[in-house]
Amino acid sequence: MLQNSYIMVAIILIINIVYVSFFTTRMILTLKGYRYIAAFVSMFEIVIYVVGLGLVLDNLNQIQNVIAYAVGYGIGVIVGMKIEEKLALGYITVNVITKEYDKALPGQLRERGYGVTNWEANGLEGNRMMLQILTPRKYEIRLYDTIKELDPKAFIIAYEPKTIHGGFWVKQVRSIRKGKIKK
Repeated sequence: MLQNSYIMVAIILIINIVYVSFFTTRMILTLKGYRYIAAFVSMFEIVIYVVGLGLVLDNLNQIQNVIAYAVGYGIGVIVGMKIEEKLALGYITVNVITKEYDKALPGQLRERGYGVTNWEANGLEGNRMMLQILTPRKYEIRLYDTIKELDPKAFIIAYEPKTIHGGFWVKQVRSIRKGKIKK
């Protein structure tokens, strides 16, 4: 009897981790505009949800099942976020403000395969260079490392653009996707 109780807790825990991982991934896919993939994922998600919830409701008199359900939910959120990090869907726009006005920096970044728009900016301590760089999210950390290597004192801020249309960036991002980015 006790062994069956442990097995039930383990099953509920695992089912909920899988369910919430699917749920988190589906929500992110929906927010990123991958509606058909999100709809496909939701079919698996709901089957897993119904099975897991059914197990808990059938054994509601055993508190360890409810606790396993709750713990599985929390772990599932973390697992779903890790999955999304690995998928790295979408693009990131990185704004960089240099410590010194460095005319060579945009060219160095372009040589490494990044699309860069730059202009002169004025800061508290004088002229700076402002750069705007678009890259797929899967290259985000590599871009940060490159910027820090070229200008360790640069101020970096990033955000996810909702819409990208036209210009050099679209062509450049396509070439980055085809593996032309240099390390």
